Formats: sequence, structure tokens, C-alpha cells
Amino acid sequence: MKLVRIFALVALTLLGSSAWAAKPEDPNWLQWRGPHREGKANSTGLLKDWESAQPKLLGMVEGLGGGFASVSIVDGMLYTTGNFDKSQGVVAVDLATQKVAWKTPVTDSIPEHGYGGSRSTPTIDGDQLYVVLSDGTVACLDRKSGKVIWTRSFEKEYGAKRPAWGFSESPLVDGNLLICTPGSEQALMLALNKRTGKEVWATKDAQLGDKGKAEAGYSSIVIGNGAGVKQYVQMTGKGLVAVRAKDGKFLYNYNPVANDVAVIPTPIVDGDYVFASSGYQTGAGLVKLSKDGAGVTAEEVYFLEPKTFQNHHGGMVKLGDYIYAGTKHNEGFPICIEMKTGEVQWGGNIRGEGKGSAAVLYADGNFIFRYQSGELALVEATPKEYVLKGKFMPEYQERESWAHPVVADGKLYLREQDKLMIYDLTQK
Repeated sequence: MKLVRIFALVALTLLGSSAWAAKPEDPNWLQWRGPHREGKANSTGLLKDWESAQPKLLGMVEGLGGGFASVSIVDGMLYTTGNFDKSQGVVAVDLATQKVAWKTPVTDSIPEHGYGGSRSTPTIDGDQLYVVLSDGTVACLDRKSGKVIWTRSFEKEYGAKRPAWGFSESPLVDGNLLICTPGSEQALMLALNKRTGKEVWATKDAQLGDKGKAEAGYSSIVIGNGAGVKQYVQMTGKGLVAVRAKDGKFLYNYNPVANDVAVIPTPIVDGDYVFASSGYQTGAGLVKLSKDGAGVTAEEVYFLEPKTFQNHHGGMVKLGDYIYAGTKHNEGFPICIEMKTGEVQWGGNIRGEGKGSAAVLYADGNFIFRYQSGELALVEATPKEYVLKGKFMPEYQERESWAHPVVADGKLYLREQDKLMIYDLTQK
């Protein structure tokens, strides 16, 4: 027995401390862009390229309704939002049976705006889920039964203006709070008690720049702790904004990344730095945060002109010291830049494997680019050069494939309007 214990000790020593720190893969995907809203999946053992073996279709589900929302997954159930016959609401899919488990209409009618359909990816928190419907209705539902627990309205209660293409936010749960973005003078950002829907605080008196629209953008909030102050960071019609987490006090606005049409990508937070971009020939910028009394100041480190970098939509992913994304307006030209300097490492002039903007997701050493025209490409996650490792066209493509891909438990989930495609990404 002593000899066995000695061998065991030696083995653990050789493995190093990481053996103790190893965490099992999480089969769930609880919110917009994954565990930390960064566009990163934690699945491993995935196909290293799609040239020798392509992802295998495991099934297709119908009944999600019309929309561009991505999906959330927990305990074998998948959730998303969609337009039904006379309303917009939430739908749940049992992944074991690949059937719709329940469907709950939430709005009084189908919201009217350009490119009709849902946008919000449900945020899962315990037995509840939270969504922002495209008419500005914020809703809390019981995720097991689909029963509506409470609703609030950005437009009716906070005087919010509906963006041209509808409210598109996926709300943030932080502790006992649900944080969201009406984008109005009464509430630039809003904190609600997640259990009751009662207002906790609302951000007023925001000092915003002249560029852009005084309304919500099409982005979603992330948490930052720049300059030692916990804050909620967001892109609105006026560009990059942040408010103090404890009370909603306005902290700063970086206006150069705003435009008069739409700001869409979720910002990237890294310590005292925040990177933000928008399309429509706008560009991108990095700011450094510093303490300013009880507040925070955002100082520009650099600004990239749109010919160098602009992310229309599809998002950006930071991996190590680098940011990977699609660039050019309404295009997904692959690009990699160094975050701290803004220097292009590769790309920017490489046409992708599909047309239109590309939603980008990191998974097991590679990036998945899903193009508006439906094609998916696998690109190696390296700042050295652009390395394409295969591509494929999904089984079904109806119109703009804007829903962000999700990878969880070795499977790829692709929402395409009313349908959901499930692919096996493992090397089995």
C-alpha cells in the first residue's frame, strides 16, 4: 500500500498543480456568448479540422418561431425567443426528444420594426430565465413551466425609444439584480430585483457625446472592474458607456465609436482597458480607465479607422493578448489585432468563406466563423497567420444567418429562424 501511495504521489507531482485545478466541462450555456459573455466555449476533444471529417448532423428541431436570437442551454433543455402567430415570446426545447416542451407568448402583439423577429438570448438563473423582447418588454419566466412571473416595459415605463431594428439586448443577471438598457433619459441603464421586477436603481443624468442616437444600441452588458470600480459596461446609440454597479451612477462615455445608424458588438473588458467597435464606417477604439475621485475616467489609447478595423456585427473575441473578429462593414473579413497596440497581426483584406458579417466563437483551439450567407469556417486560433481548417454549409439556410453559434457539450447549435440544427463536433 505504501508503494501504491508513493507512485500516486509521484504521478501527481509530474502532472503538476493543474491536475488539482482541472475543472470538468460545463455542458450548459446559460447566457449570451457563454459563461462570461466572451464568446468562448469550454468544450474540448473537438474536431481539429473540418477537411478530413466534417461535423455530423444529429437532428433538426422545428417550432422556434421567427427571429435571430441565439440559444441558451441548461440541464438538457434549450431556450430561445421567437415570433409566433400573434406574439413574441419564449420557447423551450427538450434536447433528449428534440421536441418543443413549451412555448409562451409574452408580448401583446408581434413587435414592429425592421428585420422582424426576436433578438434576445435568454439569460438562465436557477429556475428562472430572463429576456428583453424586441418591443422593450422585459420578462422573467419560470424556465420549467414557461409561466410568466413578471414583466416591465422600457417604452411605457421609462420613455424609451424603440431602435429601428428593435431592442436586441440579452439582459445580465448579477447577484440579485437584473441589469438592462432602456437607453432613455429616465434610465440609460436599469437595475431590477430579479425576483420581483421592482426597480432598484436607474441611471439618469448621463453625460453623453454629440455623436450617435440617444437610445439603446443592439449590444449587451458586460461587467468590468476597471480603476478598481465595479461597473456595467455597454454600447448604446451614443457609444461606449459605463455605470457604477452599486448604484447606477454614470461613470463615462467614449463617443467616437458611436454612429448615426447602429452600434452592435458587445465591448471587450480587460482589467483597466475596454475595447469597443461599431460598423457603418465608424472604427474601433481602446480606452484605459483610471480613478477620478469617486468616479472613473476613460482615456483613449488609440483609435482605429474603419479601413483598418470595424466590426459590423457578429462580435469580437479576445484570446490572450489578441482580438479576433470579422471586419469591414457588412462583411466578415477575418482579422487579428493586438489589443494593447491595435496593430494588425493578420487579415483585414482576406475575404472569408461566406458573404456578409460573421458571428465568431472560440472553441478548443479554433474559431468558428458563421457567415450571414450560412457558411461556417474553422480558423486556427493563432496570431501568427490566417489558417483555414475547413468549412461546411449547414443542412438548412433560410435567410440572414445572424444567430450566433453555440458550442456546448461537444455539440454545435445553429438557430436558423424557426429551425434549430444540432451537429456533433467531437472526434468520435
